[in-house]
Amino acid sequence: QVQLEESGGGLVQAGGSLRLSCAASGRILSAHAVGWFRQAPGKEREFVAAISWLGLTRYNTDLVKGRFTISRDLAKNTVDLQMNGLKPEDTAVYYCATRAGRASTTGDEYDYWGQGTQVTVSS
Repeated sequence: QVQLEESGGGLVQAGGSLRLSCAASGRILSAHAVGWFRQAPGKEREFVAAISWLGLTRYNTDLVKGRFTISRDLAKNTVDLQMNGLKPEDTAVYYCATRAGRASTTGDEYDYWGQGTQVTVSS
């Protein structure tokens, strides 16, 4: 079993930055990817970014547009999402998830999920 916990969410003004962190504990898969997803009220969950065990990254380029950066610290077993230039439309609950294998953009392919962290961007 893998447990994930997100942190770093909060309230920020438009144009500001936040750094989300996803910490993994429990049985760690030998080769796994971590993805970040978000869900705003009344909207479907959407893919934000993902990183593979080898550090290969994937982004929702239409959404991120160079503003977000995903990174991982294998020693600490954490994956961070640095978010700059935040906009009110980035307001959502952000979730991290993990799966064995490649970094997927499809949420249904992930096996374990955290509880989420709220990000609110004021205009």
